[in-house]
Amino acid sequence: MEGKQVDDIKYKDGGQAEGAKFKRWGWCLLVLLIGAMVAAAAGLTVWKSLNHFKKSSAHHGIITQKYADALEVALQFFDVQKSGKLENNRIPWRGNSALQDGRQQGLDLSKGMYDAGDLIKFGFPMAFTATMLSWAILEYGDHMNTVKQLGHAQESLKWITDYLINAHPSPDVLYFQVGDPDIDHNCWQRPETMTEERPLLQVNASFPGTDVAAETAAAMASASLVFKKINSTYSNLLLTHAQQLFNFADTYRGSYSVSIPQVQKFYNSTGYGDELLWAAAWLYHATRDELYLRYVTEMNGEEFSDWGSPTWFSWDDKHVGSQVLLSRINMFGLEGMSTEENLELQMYRETAEAFMCGLLPDSPTATSSRTKNALIWVLRWNALQYSVASAFLAVLFSDYMVASHITTLYCSGKFFTPADLRNFAISQVCNHVGINTEITSLHNS
Repeated sequence: MEGKQVDDIKYKDGGQAEGAKFKRWGWCLLVLLIGAMVAAAAGLTVWKSLNHFKKSSAHHGIITQKYADALEVALQFFDVQKSGKLENNRIPWRGNSALQDGRQQGLDLSKGMYDAGDLIKFGFPMAFTATMLSWAILEYGDHMNTVKQLGHAQESLKWITDYLINAHPSPDVLYFQVGDPDIDHNCWQRPETMTEERPLLQVNASFPGTDVAAETAAAMASASLVFKKINSTYSNLLLTHAQQLFNFADTYRGSYSVSIPQVQKFYNSTGYGDELLWAAAWLYHATRDELYLRYVTEMNGEEFSDWGSPTWFSWDDKHVGSQVLLSRINMFGLEGMSTEENLELQMYRETAEAFMCGLLPDSPTATSSRTKNALIWVLRWNALQYSVASAFLAVLFSDYMVASHITTLYCSGKFFTPADLRNFAISQVCNHVGINTEITSLHNS
């Protein structure tokens, strides 16, 4: 909110982020967001329509080869992490693996992607990866196509969603983990030759997992938009799974890391309200069903949204992601919206704006969570994910401003422009690749 000190940006768990449960790193988030954000930093086009993400006239730019190369390398990392029977394999030292995953339950869970440096498939961060990859494709897919990377991005997305579909064999059952992390982490081996047991973990009506089910619903809903025009049958299948998973998540509320305590030391969830909002927001975009818009506003907005209290975006906390995604509705306008819905969407936007103000180094409410070279630095563990996620959201928000003809962002008495947000994003990229140079204003580029 206006005047909000960004030192107040906090974690969902109240700041208790040290310890083993946060030492697991969502590798997919880092890779995806770097890829998406470096592409955006090259001067890409925002997609304006609320329901179809059609192209607007914002930010047409020249694709810089070094950014195109970085995007290609980033997307190749998904190929490195693939499980299953490989198709069109671009990584010569990778081969087929985990072909029997899921067979003990009569399922084919051979696809999906391994986690950071191990052979476990963790569904919670993997689903978030799919959601973010979908968002990047929807917003910047035309320029991914220009540098011949769109097909690779879509194929990697489908590799994950194929797995997620098979992991959801019935409306109220979702398999969210393949493999035993304790055994796996004590044995370094190639996936092609692994011999360890591959147990499965699931959430269901008796052992609910609202957070992981809702995140998977968000992944399915956002991906359904990606494939809507290129594979309508697959898109419809994804949307069916998304709606079933959302109903399951909302009906049987409970955190998966409470139902299944052994997951707490790997990808512990500190709440599920943000995932419900995140999933409903994506389902609204995918279906245009007014029910999902009411869900995030008058029905659950006040309870789950944390309006006025910005938090850092991550695989565990989607609050600001939802705030930015719902801001686009408020910024572009929507006919027939009720006064209450519009006021609550404005609250989402104002909280997103407070987050943006915190990122800008010259803002009166600038966060102190940054290094002397201006890199966002929140935690020792997972350090770059917060910087990259913040930069990605800053690029999106700046493009939304341009597309909706909003020229300034007000931060406690000082005004900033979309270019200021993009300059912040570029500064983070420069830090990531070791270029600590002053950023030239985009006004002059």
